[in-house]
Amino acid sequence: MVTVVVLYHSSHGSVEAMAHEISDALEFHGANVKLRTFEKKHEHQQIISKTDLIECDALAFGTPTRFGMMAAQAKAFWETTSDLWIKGQLIDKPACVFSSSSSMHGGNEATLLNLSLPLLHHGMMLLGVPYDVPELLSTRSGGTPYGATHVAGSDNSSELSECEKKICRAVGTRLFNIASKLK
Repeated sequence: MVTVVVLYHSSHGSVEAMAHEISDALEFHGANVKLRTFEKKHEHQQIISKTDLIECDALAFGTPTRFGMMAAQAKAFWETTSDLWIKGQLIDKPACVFSSSSSMHGGNEATLLNLSLPLLHHGMMLLGVPYDVPELLSTRSGGTPYGATHVAGSDNSSELSECEKKICRAVGTRLFNIASKLK
């Protein structure tokens, strides 16, 4: 069985909703999904550990955009993983990234690239969203070839659009398929 960690930080719930869409797709295909966060805000949440990363077959990683960068909580965690990097413990694990911003041009693509950097340094294989996902061509909100995105609105009131949900599920399906082939 493929084990996938879906690691996220969510300030207002949008990134958490995206994490659940990705998780639903992974579970639909039979993956063992471990939803993890960097800090516990709700009783049901579990905090990420380095052991989670070592033991997983794949990783989905998302945060809201912070001026085109990942949330500070995520950066602080990745800065503790040098021991994994030295030992090469994440090399060749497939991974994808996802983010949410308050506006269409609020930094989602820059954030996806920023989220990718520690994964690439760890030798992980980064998966984007290929253009055979039709919603990537028709979305009027989130979705990029770099990863799934969401536009939450300036007051964070916008729920995930159907296109955004489908892109999240497509990302989860692709991550499962690649991880299954590599296992």
